[in-house]
This record gives sequence, C-alpha cells and structure tokens, in this order.
Amino acid sequence: MKTIDPKAACATAVVVAFNRRQFSFGMPLFLAAPWCASAGANAPEVSPEARTLHAMFERVWEENMREFPSWATWMGDHRFDDRLEDASLAAQNRRFAQSRRRLDEASTIARDALNATDRVSLDLFVEQQRQSLRLEPFLGWRTVTLSALSGVHTDFADLLARMPLTSRTEGENMLARLRAFPARIDQEIDTLREGIRQGWVSARPVLKRVMQQLDTQLAAKLSPFFEPLTKPGAGISANDRNALQEAGKEIVTQQVNPALQRLRQFVALEYLPRAPVSGALLHYPNGQAVYNLEAAKATTTTLTADALHAIGLRELTKIRAEMEQLMHQISRKHRYGPGLRGDFAAFASWMNTAPRFFAKSPTELMTGYREISKRMDAEMPRLFAQLPRAPYGVQAMPAFKGADAAEYYNGPALDGSRGGTFFANALAYKTRPTWGMATLVAHEAVPGHHLQVSRSIELSNLPRFRRDGGYTAYAEGWALYAETLARDIGLYHDAESLFGHLQWQAFRAARLVVDTGIHAQGWDREKAIAFMTERTGVNRSFVASEVDRYTSWPGQALAYMVGKLKFDELREKSKMALGNKFDLRKFHNAVLDQGALPLTVLERVVDDWIAAQA
Repeated sequence: MKTIDPKAACATAVVVAFNRRQFSFGMPLFLAAPWCASAGANAPEVSPEARTLHAMFERVWEENMREFPSWATWMGDHRFDDRLEDASLAAQNRRFAQSRRRLDEASTIARDALNATDRVSLDLFVEQQRQSLRLEPFLGWRTVTLSALSGVHTDFADLLARMPLTSRTEGENMLARLRAFPARIDQEIDTLREGIRQGWVSARPVLKRVMQQLDTQLAAKLSPFFEPLTKPGAGISANDRNALQEAGKEIVTQQVNPALQRLRQFVALEYLPRAPVSGALLHYPNGQAVYNLEAAKATTTTLTADALHAIGLRELTKIRAEMEQLMHQISRKHRYGPGLRGDFAAFASWMNTAPRFFAKSPTELMTGYREISKRMDAEMPRLFAQLPRAPYGVQAMPAFKGADAAEYYNGPALDGSRGGTFFANALAYKTRPTWGMATLVAHEAVPGHHLQVSRSIELSNLPRFRRDGGYTAYAEGWALYAETLARDIGLYHDAESLFGHLQWQAFRAARLVVDTGIHAQGWDREKAIAFMTERTGVNRSFVASEVDRYTSWPGQALAYMVGKLKFDELREKSKMALGNKFDLRKFHNAVLDQGALPLTVLERVVDDWIAAQA
C-alpha cells in the first residue's frame, strides 16, 4: 500500500481549497483543510477492519453515482451528466438484491475492531440498506411517483437547471439528457399503469395539481427544459452557443414536449379517472402498514400515529396561547377591533390580507428576503463556535411550480463547486405576508438548512455517504429549532414578526395532527384544511396545497416537530447537566458535527459530549 506523507497531503488540500475559492487570505491553515492541524503529528495506525470498511463505503458511493446519475449531478459529480437513471420496476428489483449483498458484506466487518466514529458509520450504512429493503414488499406504494410537490416532469426541469454549461462538452451532456427524457417518461407511464393494477393511484386533488404543472410547462413561452441552454458560461463560443441552442430547440419541440404530452394524456385519460377522492393510506391495500413504515422512517422513532397526533394537539395548545397574546398586542397597535375582542379567525384573515403586510411586487419580496438573510448572517458567530465556508444565495423558484408552492432549499455540491440556494416563491408576493419572512429565512437558510447541510458537507473526516446523508427528523427538526434561535438573538424585532414565527411553529405542530388524521384516522381533505386553517391562521389556499402534499407524501411532515422537540430536549438536558460549563455555541457544533443522524443516535452523541465537557 502506498504511504502518504501527511504534510504533502495537507499542502495538496490547501491548494484544492484555494482553487475552489474556499480559502481566504488570513484564514488559519486548519480552516482551509480542517484535518491539517494535526498533519505534522504521527497519524494513528489504521486497522485492517477500518480500511476494509472505508473501501466498501467508497466503492458503494461510486456504484451509487453510476446507478443514479441525476443524484451525482446534484452532488456536484458531473461525470455522468449525459445520462439518466433506469427508473423501471425491474431496476428497483435489481437494487433490492444489491442491498442484500451489501448487508452481507457489512456483516463480515468486525464492529468491535472499529473506532467510535467508524462504528456509527457502519451502523448507519447497515440501517440505510435495511430501510431500502423495507419498501420491497409494497409494490403498489412504490408506483405512486406523482405527488403534489414533485414528479418526473418537475424533477427533470430542476436537474437541467443544476447542470453546468461552461463548455461545448457540457452542452452536449445537456442535449443527451434531453434526448433520454422521452424514454424516462415511458418508464414512468409503465410504473403508473402497474399502480393501477395494484390498486394504488394518487388522490384526485393531487393529480389535478400535476395536470396544472404539466399544462404550465407545455404552455410556457420559454420552456423550463430549454431555459438552461439560454444561460451559457463565458467559455462557450458564439458558434457553439448557437449550435447548442438550435439543437436544444429541436429536441424540446420534437421529443421532450411530445413526451410530456404523452404523460399528460395518460394522466388525464387513464390515471385520473381511477383516482380516489381521498388519498388516505388506510384505504389502500396494506396502506396502514405503509404508513407505519413511512412514519417510522421520517421520525426515526417508534412513536405510534396516536402518540404523534397527541403531541401535535399538545404543542398547538401551547403555541396558540402565545399567538393570542400577540393578537391583542398587534390589534392595539393597529387599532384593529375584532382582534381586541378575541376573534382569532377574523384577526388572522386581516393579517393575511391587509395591504400594509405585503410586498408590492415579486422584486420587492425577493429584496426583502435577501436583506433578512444579510442581517442573519452577521449574527451567526453568536450561535456557533465554527461556521461552514460554503455561501448561499436567494433565488426565485421556477414559475411552473405555482404561486402556492412552498419555499425550499437546495444544498451545495460536495466538492465546493456550488453554493446553497434558498428558493423563495416570488409569484406568491400577494399571499406571503412580510411578517412571516424572517422565520422562513431562518428555516431555509441560516441558521437552518444551509448552515446544517453545508457544515455536514465540510466534515471531511466522515465518509461521503454521511456528509450528504439525510434523516428528515434531524434535518427538518434542526431547521425548525433554528427558527427559535433567531428569536433568541432578537431577529423577530416586532410583535408581527414574532407572530409569524409562532404561526410557522403552530403550522408544524398541526402537521402532526393532520398527517395522522388523514392517513391513520381517515380524515377527508376538507376536514384537514378546515382544522389547519383554524388552528394556525395560515391562508386557506396555502393550507390546501400543503394538505395535498401530506396526502401524496405520507409521514414526511411528521418529522419537523418531532425533530425540533428532540433538539429542545437535548439542549435542556445539556444545560441541566453542565450548569455554568454549558456553552450554547459548542453545543450547536456538537449536534451538527456528526452530520445528519437518527434521533436515537443523536442522543448518544450528545450524551458523550456532555461527559467530555463535564
């Protein structure tokens, strides 16, 4: 085995960091390459078991990049940008067999011979393979691929927008993917037809949203599938740019749009007529077992649907009491009568419609988000002992997603070649009150998703599958907890913005009630919308889109409040155990610096940190 000089490796890392614009003059060397600080010391001996383990991790990572080239693109690996993954049911079966082989291989590694970090990595790797295999018996559920938020049509548009276009070769990759898209659509239609045979078809309101998305894409003056070709980098010559755009127009017109038309026709004529009014999982074959599986996966707990429902009701009661106190304060400030009389529904309606609370244009809304982001950036050293280097931006989300689509975040590339992005819904400027903007930035950008995800990506001591790993309860729990941190440092500077913060907290608590209400108790769509609107004061059109999201993505919405409550619990546990030794900044790095984890593993990490601090 080749011996690596740690000092030379460190120097190489610094050069790489510099070339990726991760290095700034004056930055300490160990921040340019975090492990360089100990490079001059004798490196610890690596056991044969550890070498075998990490060789397996690297090989599986490489297999996954090849198997899922779209995911590789999202991760910043552009070696396979000229292809799309095989999404057929036969390919799914092949991947299940692959997961079994990986489990067999992992079982041969002596766990006791590994250090603590590697033991956690092995445990997470094994659990990921097992989680994949838990879906194998539920063929019908695996065919439900069109949701209120996403589908092959929206995912492909997002993927093209993520691809680099700085050379003729990269342009040819984009054209190759466009040519591959019709076959991908045909696979999707085959899968959806199997769903019909299995008795699994998405709910009617969900499919109506899918139809709207398809119609918007097909009617767009500038197709979202062609738009990336209109933004070439400076390195592409005028001749190459024109050639790529001419070829792209022809492919979109002659191949991509006809494929979208086939999907639309299938949904309209075959799929939608068989769609149930309710998407409650308990009405589908083995649907209750599917829901239990999805709830456990999302929360990384064994909490039952009844327990989750009860937690949601409890948290809603607490949050609503504080919201009503603010209602009286805001009503006095603006001399608003119904709020003074305790009419929460009328007050919420006023807050959601009064012109004083809204931007006058999409540009003004986006400017507001960016100004809030700058203010929050400046406060981050008060909350964290170490901060990630990756930058982030605030952009308007694609118009075809619709004016009632929820905001979201996309993380940076693993190699540092691309920053993170908070996508705000600029089209929603008439329905997004300005008093709700600060808490949304805290969730999606900093100290929420961007800070957590970019910190994880930069943990070079962890295997790559952990650096880009995602456990929804951890990631969304952190982002919801992060909203409360913005309160701690005074960024909700008036009663209105604090009301907005509490409203979003209530919204996540209501998700526990509504998600379990739909899928475990059989609530219909109208009951879910009415409950959520009344208990949170969020405008009805947005609530309706969210209820359709929970219908088509069961369990995912449970993760937010469950994860947030765990972060709250661990922070209080640490304060009680450490007393005046407790350092909030160090606590935050302790919970972030192992990457995303199941909540049970996170608790063990914090227990170890408490012991070390004490």
